[in-house]
Amino acid sequence: MEACSLPRDILIDIFATFEIPDLVRAGSVCSSWRSVYTTLRKLGKYKQSQTPCLLYTSESAGENVAGLYSLAENKSYTLPLPDPPIRSRYVIGSSHGWIITADERSELHLLNPITGDQIPLPSVTTIEQVKPVHNNDGVLHKYEFSWYTAEEVYDSPSIYDLGELRDRLFHKAFLSSDPSNGDYYVVLIYTPYHQLSFARAGDDKWTWLPPHIHCSDCIVKDYMFYVSTSDGAIHEFDTSGPTVTQKLVIDEVKDDIFEEIHIVQAPCGDMLQVWTVLDSAEFDGDLSEPEFDAEYYARCSVIIKVYKVDLAAKKLAAISSLGENVIFLGHNPSLCFSADQYPHLKANHIYFTDDSEYLAFRQNCHRFIRVVNFENNSTEEIVSPQLWSNWPAPAWVIPNPRKMNQAPQEPVAELQPGMPGQLPGLGSVRQA
Repeated sequence: MEACSLPRDILIDIFATFEIPDLVRAGSVCSSWRSVYTTLRKLGKYKQSQTPCLLYTSESAGENVAGLYSLAENKSYTLPLPDPPIRSRYVIGSSHGWIITADERSELHLLNPITGDQIPLPSVTTIEQVKPVHNNDGVLHKYEFSWYTAEEVYDSPSIYDLGELRDRLFHKAFLSSDPSNGDYYVVLIYTPYHQLSFARAGDDKWTWLPPHIHCSDCIVKDYMFYVSTSDGAIHEFDTSGPTVTQKLVIDEVKDDIFEEIHIVQAPCGDMLQVWTVLDSAEFDGDLSEPEFDAEYYARCSVIIKVYKVDLAAKKLAAISSLGENVIFLGHNPSLCFSADQYPHLKANHIYFTDDSEYLAFRQNCHRFIRVVNFENNSTEEIVSPQLWSNWPAPAWVIPNPRKMNQAPQEPVAELQPGMPGQLPGLGSVRQA
């Protein structure tokens, strides 16, 4: 029996086990395979858990083009994307194959880099501490930003240009589920002092979630999300009702807030905290005005501590090995996988992109993008020579080719299968 004449249900089962580049290539073989490929994209029922890729931009590719480096294939692809230009945006989150970006007017968008689907989020002017400033013609031309939390006013309001506010405001954002299904919410960590706001699909404004500050990372599990703070505390939020309820899961465990604290769920269900800090003999602890040269990170190591969260005892327990697990850290929800199910990944390693609040949005700052061996703290390059520009900061993405159920409001790039060796929609293939 020829491959193209295989029964449709068998082809769907086979295609569902492919990594995304292989799925796109299979859809280019013949009309029947393309039909299966299209059906699978609409259903989104992939049996294969996709290996994370590094999303980045480069000056040579153009303003509306992103690169995607596949860890599974050690190849890079190009992705044509809709306006606003991807090279003019900040990437502040990545979940379920979508990235969360801030454009030159400091407005937020959800964007699927594989399909080009895009969704605007509520206006930045609906965040509690942000107010619009209009000129004499009634045109928005600046923002007023107030430096207060639920418990204290820290300074008088500041006035920022439209593109300047995002430098001060955003830290990280987290998406609850695939927006292609139409039901999702977004959790936003923002200044002052890393507070929380929240918006459901269809909301026209952000909902402030006081009183917590110094929030650092988030795990989203259906209608629940868990937020770690820079002192090691963990808070639980329940979004299932008309209002968001919250409770303390673990109280603070340290006084200083020097380390970056990440929270992640292991495949076995355990909750982990990962504490990281870049270390260099020449680093004096002052990041207020960093002037790191291009080789600074080559001279850095990263100190990593991992703790298992004991929810019953309400405490942390240090662990010395990840076993077969692999962790991804960066401007995305912290991820943990088993190397048994992801053969292209290295067990007991941490794939790292720097997400320091001091460095993430600096345009001339070299990026610490490495694979760290948790056993001996040695590091290695993900790919050499470096493919990416240092701006915007690269982020981990798990490719998601599912199209939205409804047509988007504007024309978007379409992922189309092409001939072997080239993937129109994914663009050209470069062997690393």
